[in-house]
Amino acid sequence: MSTDQQPRPEGEHEVKGLAFRDEGEAEQEAPPPAPRPPARRLSWPRLTVLPAFLVAVLLATWLWFRQAHLDTISRNALSGGQVSKALWQHVQLTVISTFFVLIIAIPLGIVLTRRAFRRATPVAMAFANMGQATPAIGLLALLVIWLGVGVRAALIGIIVYAILPVLSNTIAGLKANDPTLLEAARGIGMSPLGVLARVELPLAVPLILAGVRTALVLNVGTAALATFGGGGGLGVLITTGITTQRMPVLVLGSVLTVALALLVDWLASLAEVLLRPRGLEVRT
Repeated sequence: MSTDQQPRPEGEHEVKGLAFRDEGEAEQEAPPPAPRPPARRLSWPRLTVLPAFLVAVLLATWLWFRQAHLDTISRNALSGGQVSKALWQHVQLTVISTFFVLIIAIPLGIVLTRRAFRRATPVAMAFANMGQATPAIGLLALLVIWLGVGVRAALIGIIVYAILPVLSNTIAGLKANDPTLLEAARGIGMSPLGVLARVELPLAVPLILAGVRTALVLNVGTAALATFGGGGGLGVLITTGITTQRMPVLVLGSVLTVALALLVDWLASLAEVLLRPRGLEVRT
């Protein structure tokens, strides 16, 4: 036997075989990569910072009231459940007006993005812009002249003033959808209603929720002017404090209005995070 054909040392063969077998076993027994943990939707700062700030502001206001001098006019303006009544009226105006804004602006935005009604989009947006471009107090005064003093005129004024952000965001969110994705959905046999409900609207949810959040804050601020049309609300305390020159009444009405606006904005931010489809979240 020639030297070129000498068998390899048995140990070397076994070692290499063992090494080869170990690599195969390592490849076969390698655990699958661990799934990435789901992104946290709500963080502790988001949940606690603003509520803690509001509690501190309201507590400071209450301590200031305890040492403030209240004359007879101030006591009459704040006694007999006037504060809680004004606060409840303000909340009612905000909730009812936001409800009507949603049922008007979102369906209208969907209709205006359909091919048959796209030509009407500039007209509808022009009217929505006119509603918000008009000063709120002027719009409310015109509605009072037309409809008379009462809650109805105040509600219509608040609704007209807050339609624009929801309508524009609904249209923008639906127009921003990828056409190839919509075409693929139609290609697998989805009906137009199915494409809208299962593809278009879920993708547009973040922008729509941002518009709703803006409308909520606008409604809280505009509801403070409802008192000029006989709609009540915290604006009653503010105007009473101004007309009677009573600082405690003015401060209480202003602080409660600001606190309510911040609270509504915080709740809307939580809803914006929780209602956003999980597939649209960016994992970090």
